[in-house]
Amino acid sequence: MTLTNIQGTTNGAKTLVRVRPRGFCAGVVRAVDIVELALEAYGRPVYVHHEIVHNRYVVDQLRRRGAIFVESIEEVPVGAVLVFSAHGVPPRVRTEAQERQLRVIDATCPLVTKVHLEALKFAREGRTLILIGHRDHQEIVGTSGEAPEQTLVVGSVEEVDQLEVADPDRLAFLTQTTLSLYDTQEIVARLRQRFPSIVGPASDDICYATQNRQEAVEALTREVELIFVVGSANSSNSNRLVEVAKRAGVAARLIEDSNDIDASWLEGVKTLGLTAGASAPEVLVEQVSQRLSNFGFTNHRDLDLIREDVRFTLPPELAARQNPVAH
Repeated sequence: MTLTNIQGTTNGAKTLVRVRPRGFCAGVVRAVDIVELALEAYGRPVYVHHEIVHNRYVVDQLRRRGAIFVESIEEVPVGAVLVFSAHGVPPRVRTEAQERQLRVIDATCPLVTKVHLEALKFAREGRTLILIGHRDHQEIVGTSGEAPEQTLVVGSVEEVDQLEVADPDRLAFLTQTTLSLYDTQEIVARLRQRFPSIVGPASDDICYATQNRQEAVEALTREVELIFVVGSANSSNSNRLVEVAKRAGVAARLIEDSNDIDASWLEGVKTLGLTAGASAPEVLVEQVSQRLSNFGFTNHRDLDLIREDVRFTLPPELAARQNPVAH
């Protein structure tokens, strides 16, 4: 762990502690690159099924460059280019795209694809699948679509207690990749308590970036009085970061960008923490930092905790066009 003082501490200024890792994960970088490279390769417009990632700034930037975001395959003209978002899609969506003769580029995060493959494996074994997550989230919609007749979604310990299954000896569980580590451990523990024969994935489904950012926020709570999390309201992993801070006893706010900052939140605060969800770009963190300087938080410190060097390969149809894209 390294703690770096950027601007000095002798001026009596209020302190902003920015924690790493934060912001874009490898799956988000890959998804955004895919849309940008598809626009270069095929021209405008490129259609995207659902928001490519859950961040308003990113979606608005891509929309200005020629991306059109749709929720239904029927909105896409026959033969057009369609990108599947990082959250994945159910098989029926793939079938619909094929029927419309769309040129599909898959930006599903490889860690989400892993969960889809695990769901198929358990379904083929004849197991009922207990999927832990938020039932309306696109990732859960996609994963549950692999075996809808065999899948039950739970989002809390209380919902586990209400579960009714045909055969308690033929169960498996999987999780959404962007959940709270703490909440998920509680739910899995109750599943194992109720159904001792239940089986799970060979390795944890909660992705490395979600875990790292939650652990970083937990460490940050020991340094500051208040934490700002940069991220959109519909970003699961960003909301979980707020929950991690609050669970540790530190106030936290989810902000879309620097315009969301309310001066009243900062009254009496001398040490403020800052992080960003896995779909929030660094430019927003910089803008927030600048605005906070205007509120007197001019002493900036970096809390560097976990080095991330994960990279995912691009789909073969775009790999040859890969170039460094600034994020």
